[in-house]
Amino acid sequence: MNRVPATRPHIPPPRVDPAALPPAIRTSEPGSFARNTLAVRVPAILRETQAAAAYPPEIQAALDELHAELTGGVICGLHETAPDAAFWNDTAAAYLGRSWLDVPWYWAEAYFYRRLLEAVRYFQPGPWQGVDPYARTKRREWAAEAAPAAVGALLEALPDDVEARFETLLHASLWGNRTDLSYMVAAHLGATGGPDAERANLLVDDAEQVWQHMLRHSEGRVDLLADNAGTELLMDVALADYLLVSGLAAEVHFHLKPWPFFVSDAVPADLVDGLDALLAAGGAGAKLARRMDGHLTAGALTVATHWFNASSLFYYELPDDLHAALAAADLVIVKGDANYRRLLGDAHWPYTTPFAAAVSYFPAPVVSLRTLKSEVAVGLAAGQAERLAGEDPAWLVNGRRGLIQFAENSGA
Repeated sequence: MNRVPATRPHIPPPRVDPAALPPAIRTSEPGSFARNTLAVRVPAILRETQAAAAYPPEIQAALDELHAELTGGVICGLHETAPDAAFWNDTAAAYLGRSWLDVPWYWAEAYFYRRLLEAVRYFQPGPWQGVDPYARTKRREWAAEAAPAAVGALLEALPDDVEARFETLLHASLWGNRTDLSYMVAAHLGATGGPDAERANLLVDDAEQVWQHMLRHSEGRVDLLADNAGTELLMDVALADYLLVSGLAAEVHFHLKPWPFFVSDAVPADLVDGLDALLAAGGAGAKLARRMDGHLTAGALTVATHWFNASSLFYYELPDDLHAALAAADLVIVKGDANYRRLLGDAHWPYTTPFAAAVSYFPAPVVSLRTLKSEVAVGLAAGQAERLAGEDPAWLVNGRRGLIQFAENSGA
């Protein structure tokens, strides 16, 4: 599998002035989803992860210590020797000794997941080195009746018209983001609705703009910054396959996490497991898996990882090598809620801020496919947020609604 050129983890200079951005969302905000995440959801994720594997006493003790730190202690640094330890300790320097409920939200989540890897000895020699602590949780999605069945149903129902097929697959890639194993609040709503089925829940739909952009840049390169394994990843696979088969793209680059991050974030092994699950399920899904194997063999599909993908940095802090790689794309598809937060600096943007203005620094044309599971959103019409709040007070975080937002950046 091809990789983005490796560089030592570091904090690059930002490509925008952070002082010019809105205030960052913090875990100290009373009644916020950010605070609830660190006070309730993250400790629960730790306990669920702890219960999912037969960890030896020393790892159990390390997880207990991390839980105590989260729920009543103060933030500590990494103690292990690892290639990225200096990077993480640099990012934590300003927050050491403070409560987890008094720091920027995205940094806190990212740092927690890195600290969990330290506790389970993911990077250390021994029997637990390289063992995905979320593997058992992810495995549920590979059951025939789960992700493979959802993709099979999607493929069997695709329309014949080329634009309608593209739009259906783009929407399926979006709604697949509901299946987030760290936050399953919206998974029951489904992930395969066509463009009409979820129209009322799609707050912004720039699919037509994306289609026209693809036509102007056919036989070009598309990069996809993936989010979750399981249903979402297989929906992304179906979209990538269509881009290649139809000639809308000559090459597709999948950017996955280099090691486990947020619970269900996709790593290369998850793509292998997903294609194997499709093959085992048979039918249209198995045919898709065989085509994807062909794309990989031919070099039309490549898989890349980069330390940045599992970091606390925002996309305006892209290191030079990854910035150059994405700048070579004719379109970058940015998947999921966490990546949306990283695009926007996880900040309190006014809801009516144009998406293109907020991501003007990005080095290539970009489309974000995201279901709302955090308190950040831009690109809405005047009064839209207020109306939604009146209809559904949890509209920002319950995963029911989605955004397809496009910016035709010329590069930065």
